[in-house]
Amino acid sequence: MKPIITASEYASESAGPRPPVLLDVRWQLGGPHGRPDYETGHLPGAVFVDLDTELAGPAGSGGRHPLPDPEAFGAVMRRAGVGQDTPVVVYDGGQGWAAARAWWLLRWTGHADVRVLDGGLAAWTGDLSTEIPDPAEGDFRPKPGALPTLDTDAAAVLARTGLLLDARAAERYRGDVEPIDRVGGHIPGAVSAPTTQNVAEDGRYLPAAQLAERFTGLGAGKSGEAVGVYCGSGVSGAHEVLALEIAGIRAALYPGSWSQWSADPARPVATGPEPA
Repeated sequence: MKPIITASEYASESAGPRPPVLLDVRWQLGGPHGRPDYETGHLPGAVFVDLDTELAGPAGSGGRHPLPDPEAFGAVMRRAGVGQDTPVVVYDGGQGWAAARAWWLLRWTGHADVRVLDGGLAAWTGDLSTEIPDPAEGDFRPKPGALPTLDTDAAAVLARTGLLLDARAAERYRGDVEPIDRVGGHIPGAVSAPTTQNVAEDGRYLPAAQLAERFTGLGAGKSGEAVGVYCGSGVSGAHEVLALEIAGIRAALYPGSWSQWSADPARPVATGPEPA
C-alpha cells in the first residue's frame, strides 16, 4: 500500500462507507506545543496525539525520543479510535516529520493500513473544525517488530558494511553546528541525506521515480545490501524511511539516533562532508 494519501483522496475516503481514523500530530522540535493549534482548527474528526508524550518514551539512555512502551502506545491508539483493521491517516503542520513518526510506529507495531496526508495541514483546502471528537474505542493491539530497527551497535556495523543514511541537516552532519546534542558530527561511515531533499517546495513528497533516483545515487538499492536511517532522535529519520518506502526501498530505523550515539563518549565521531 502506498504510504501517502493526497488531500483530495482523503476527502473522498472520509465521505465513503469506511472513513479512516484521522490523527493530528502537529509538533515542532523545541517549539510550542501543538495542542493549542489543534484546538484552534483541525481537519474534521481528527484526534490530537502528542509526539513527546505519546509517540515517544521518556528521554534518557535511549535518546531524546526513544520508542514508547508498546502497550502504552496501543492504549493511546485505541483511545483515538484505531482498530486492527481500520484505515488510519495521519497529518501534521506540514513538515511531515511528526506524521511520519506516527506512521512508522503504527507500521512497526503491526498496523497494515496507515498513510500520511501528503503536504500536511497546508494541503487541506476544506473547512476546519474546533469540535473535539470523542471516538469509540478501537481494538488495536500492537505487535512490535513489523518494521526493522537498529540499535547502536547494529548502526555502527551497518555504517561499515551497508548503507547508513543521516537524515539531519548537512551542517549538523558535518559538525559545523550542533544546537542540541553533546557533540557535532556523524556516525563514521554514514552518508549525508537530509530529509529536506525528499520533498518539493510545497512540502509534498517527490514522485517515486525521483526519490528512487536520489537514493540509488546515494548507494541504496544494491542487491543484498541493507539500508538504515538515523537522525537527531528518531523523528525526521522516520520521514526518510517513508521516502525510501515510496521509492521501493525497505530501510531500518535507528530510533536512538544521534542523541543516543553522541551521549556515549566512547562512540567515535566523524566530522566534515565525507562519511569516514
